[in-house]
Amino acid sequence: MQIAIIGAGLGGLVAGSMLRARGHEVKIYEQALEVQRLGAGINLGPNLMKVMRQVGVEQKLIDIGLEPAAWTSRDFRTGETLFRYPFQDASRRDFGATYLLIHRGDFHAVLSTIVPPGITEFGMRLTGLEERGAKVRLAFANGQERQADIVIGADGINSRVREVLLGPEVPKYTGYVAHRAILPRDAVPKLNVAAELTKWWSDAAHRDTHIVIYYLDRAKTELYFVTGVPQPSWKDGTSFVPTDMGELRAAFADFHPEVHRLLEATPEAITWPIFERDPLPLWSRGRIVLLGDACHPMKPHMGQGAAMAIEDAAILARALDRHAGDYAAAFAVYERARKDRTSLVQQHSRDNKWLRHEMDPSWVFAYDALEVELPTL
Repeated sequence: MQIAIIGAGLGGLVAGSMLRARGHEVKIYEQALEVQRLGAGINLGPNLMKVMRQVGVEQKLIDIGLEPAAWTSRDFRTGETLFRYPFQDASRRDFGATYLLIHRGDFHAVLSTIVPPGITEFGMRLTGLEERGAKVRLAFANGQERQADIVIGADGINSRVREVLLGPEVPKYTGYVAHRAILPRDAVPKLNVAAELTKWWSDAAHRDTHIVIYYLDRAKTELYFVTGVPQPSWKDGTSFVPTDMGELRAAFADFHPEVHRLLEATPEAITWPIFERDPLPLWSRGRIVLLGDACHPMKPHMGQGAAMAIEDAAILARALDRHAGDYAAAFAVYERARKDRTSLVQQHSRDNKWLRHEMDPSWVFAYDALEVELPTL
């Protein structure tokens, strides 16, 4: 089939690679003008890394990113360890792949190599979709048009494809913002991040205020943090704004001195509003289907947003392979295979209790989108 993918993000690129490997003619349309090193830190769990092995970039990512010794949850005031999960000891053995920390821009750059040059067209902002018989017509802001047998919307939380399917709907502000910053390692020489991946948790009185700290690369040259801070309202749309550093430091005034040292050494940060959507009533209509944040955006508190998009891509490719020529059956199998899992991860991300205390993470990390049995119709 001729398959058009809207969005050259993480899920879109993986879908493009896996569908090309199955013989489909794929084009990816991206509104940005080029690939840039955007974003900040990202966690790549073993459920995601198994798909990276399939598309041929697992080792490239391991060569760049950091495999943390463990996940460590610490009490915001005392620094006491609440729970420690030994990733290096357990991840490969128990879940079949490693757990990796990396800059999102570096991850995206590596994924951009899994589709050949020319497959992705840049500067293509989608403005309209229309089914015409056995084809879908795509219209773009630059006046160009394309057509395809099916269209995959992998265009994020503000998905234009989703809007075509379900109408305009503003995503829900969660009442929380995330502050993000990247520092050179030497900027905080007294910081003791021995665990390499640490989350500081507050009590109920601080309404889920937290901060996660980790290195972004194997050489530990870049130190990253991301917070979760309650903020009742947000008036700046879905975009980020420069952080008021005084407000940020005040939000963590009751936290451990180690957190204070980090924030005092941080000259600037950016503040992102955290949005989500409720599970959608449908994931496809006709020849159009959604994946990733286009249909199940979630709070970042499990580090599983990208993994869910990439699992989606693998399952969708397998479903289209199993139901060759019957896209409607493939879409139905894909949604049935994915909806319960992504809804559950959405809920756990919303609750923000993941790995705070002792628990078994195997239901997330042991999942293998390449091997899990697909449902029947």
